[in-house]
Amino acid sequence: MKLNSLTAISPIDGRYSKSTLVLREIFSEFGFFKYRLNVEIQWFKKIISISELLELKKIDDKNISFLNNIINDFTEEDASQIKKIEKTTQHDVKALEYFLKDKISKSEIFSSILEFIHFGCTSEDINNISYALMLKDARNKIILPLWSKIIASVKNMIFKYQHVPLLSLTHGQPATPSTMGKELTNFYYRMQRYYKKIKNIEILGKMNGTTGNYNAHLVAYPKINWHKISQEFVTSLGISWNPYTTQIEPHDYISEFFSCISLFNTILINFNRDIWGYISLNYFKQKPVENEVGSSIMPHKINPIDFENSEGNLGLSNAFMNHMIHKLPISRWQRDLSDSTVLRNLGVTIAYSVIAYKSVLSGLKKLEINEVQMLKNLNENWSVLSEPIQTVMRRYGIKNSYEQLKKLTRGKKINKNIIHMFIASLEIPEKEKKRLKKLTPCNYIGAASQIINELE
Repeated sequence: MKLNSLTAISPIDGRYSKSTLVLREIFSEFGFFKYRLNVEIQWFKKIISISELLELKKIDDKNISFLNNIINDFTEEDASQIKKIEKTTQHDVKALEYFLKDKISKSEIFSSILEFIHFGCTSEDINNISYALMLKDARNKIILPLWSKIIASVKNMIFKYQHVPLLSLTHGQPATPSTMGKELTNFYYRMQRYYKKIKNIEILGKMNGTTGNYNAHLVAYPKINWHKISQEFVTSLGISWNPYTTQIEPHDYISEFFSCISLFNTILINFNRDIWGYISLNYFKQKPVENEVGSSIMPHKINPIDFENSEGNLGLSNAFMNHMIHKLPISRWQRDLSDSTVLRNLGVTIAYSVIAYKSVLSGLKKLEINEVQMLKNLNENWSVLSEPIQTVMRRYGIKNSYEQLKKLTRGKKINKNIIHMFIASLEIPEKEKKRLKKLTPCNYIGAASQIINELE
């Protein structure tokens, strides 16, 4: 059976392949080879740049473009050639090294220094930096732009619905009113915090040999400060340097990275569920899409499927991340391979999030506020005014204020007349009675509309 979107085992490359296509360049086997090839070539270029220290033949800078073109012109055929070599070596990084040596040997200029390809490197020197660059690109090119779109969409809704009153529900029961804009602001602020956090997470890399001590480097060149060269090399790639490691970079930053994404995802799950609930309450209507079907038997249905799809995929993504968060920082002694197969699923983990982000963006575009329903619910719940009334009564020293309102309202159907009769009976200044009588469930919204204006 030929592999395509219909025959793929995973929905990431099957049903949702259009949503995850953007990840293939980074996280596919082809992408991983290309990142590793780039790290090998950059390290080779670093060796060339210190050729005088290493007592090597100097290579003119104009010839470096030959090396750069190996990366720029890397094809699927090249990747297949590496896989072919791997069948013999049974080692993917060694196969990559042999492939690169073959490519570079086609230029006589580098013939005298071919053995300095992969010089002093353990496989993990190449792999850890490759993963770091993959995650850096995924963050900057995919995750942050999608988060930014979600946050911007929510912010747009905040100001669109800034003054639309909403009957709050605490414990699922009628409670002190708010506005739809303010309720969305709560999510916006939470999401924005993690957007800032993930931008500032350091992505680390190491280049220090088999157990992190430059053992082989120093036997070959004992007078060279390889620690300094390692720092220069790693930071030149736009990532931070980890100076102290075993054979592997310990992946603490990956755990931190996924913890941040997982928390953003958890906030988004909360958001999806609340929007789903508001749709169920008919606070939001969904715009019908021509020719779409909501049910195979109930023609009237418009299901909130985008928010359900997003919630489900966020849960899957978080499940993968949770394993990585706890697994990756642990390695037996100087090295074990249990992290290797887990790391190959970085793209899978992020893919479920990407599917979810695109689903929620699709769902938000279909929403329309239903102010009629929202006002109806508010007008049916005059009992929410028991809170401000008893609070004003307390101000004027009326005993058992809370208890009086509890007796009047708890478990009873309350309307405007009942509330106004009670206010009229109070021994408080007339101006306060007039002020209380101006309150309605629709205008008892506190500073909900005003504090939104302070958003960044």
